[in-house]
Amino acid sequence: MSLTGTAFFAVLVAVTALAVVVTIALWARVRGPRVVRWAVQAVMIGVCQLTAISVVAVWINNSYGLYASWDDLMGTDNTTAMTMPGPPVDRAKFSQGTQGGVLDTYFRGKRSLLSGQVLVWTPPQYHEAAYRTKKFPVLMLLHGVPGSPQSWLEHGGMPGDFADLLAKRAVHPFILVMPVVNPGSVDTDCSDLPDHKVATWLSADVPDLIRTKFRTLSGPGGWGVAGYSTGGFCAVKLPLQFPKVFGAGAALDPDPLTGDTSVLTDPAVRRRNAPTHMVKGTKARVSLFLATSRQDRLSPASSIEQFVAAAAGTQVEIRTQLLSSGGHNYNTWKAEYPEAFTLLSQWLKAPR
Repeated sequence: MSLTGTAFFAVLVAVTALAVVVTIALWARVRGPRVVRWAVQAVMIGVCQLTAISVVAVWINNSYGLYASWDDLMGTDNTTAMTMPGPPVDRAKFSQGTQGGVLDTYFRGKRSLLSGQVLVWTPPQYHEAAYRTKKFPVLMLLHGVPGSPQSWLEHGGMPGDFADLLAKRAVHPFILVMPVVNPGSVDTDCSDLPDHKVATWLSADVPDLIRTKFRTLSGPGGWGVAGYSTGGFCAVKLPLQFPKVFGAGAALDPDPLTGDTSVLTDPAVRRRNAPTHMVKGTKARVSLFLATSRQDRLSPASSIEQFVAAAAGTQVEIRTQLLSSGGHNYNTWKAEYPEAFTLLSQWLKAPR
């Protein structure tokens, strides 16, 4: 019986209730010397307390995802993947205290076993009567490293900058989703490693959360990714790796697309997860926007040019933008917003 299953919790509740009923029914019927009666009654009280405490403990564990299984609880889980605490999707709660109407939650993914913060913004249309039955496209915004989902709000101008484009009808409505890209502060360039499956977290677990909690379009035509710096690297990588999940991506000053030797030290692993190598001969039919500045030494134009050359002969649609000035900072990335989000609106479906 699963530690986190409904059946186990229901059995505990029933046993607790039965213990209380039996204690009440037999309390006055205990026979024998006074010491024996006290001992028996003490055991009855202890059983009632133990079962009640167990019910509360299991409820807390199910709510906050402290232990995923009996092996996890007993310390005998021999799997290599990291297991992080946090509530599962069905128990994840969104708070509304974040600025700009952004919702905030923390949950643990079922497949990656990773946990992290996810911020969500729904466009005004999501709550309008005319859109009440419509499903919305989703755009995942991936931050850089170092950074956090909050960086999009504090420095990246979100969701205000997107709302301005929406008001100008330069883009159509999207649900904006800002997940952590390095759960546990472990950077893997959004890759799956044996003990830290971040690609699974971003491509399966976060979409699972959003589909469960919001009205979303299905299929890659309704899902896209955008990001800056490391998040930009991931915004190219994820559609190539998971074309059945993401139909388009926008990379703003991405890290070099051949991979970071300090992040993935194994050359074979780095090559498998580097967009420039992934795009060669790919069968993926996705659309990608890549932008940088001539002055951004951390995101050289030559890296994007190399990627475009590698994509020749594939069905990957690529658009690029090269700004004449600007460093590796939010001012540069904001200047790339209009082109990036306009193209994503053209490539991905509108609410329907």
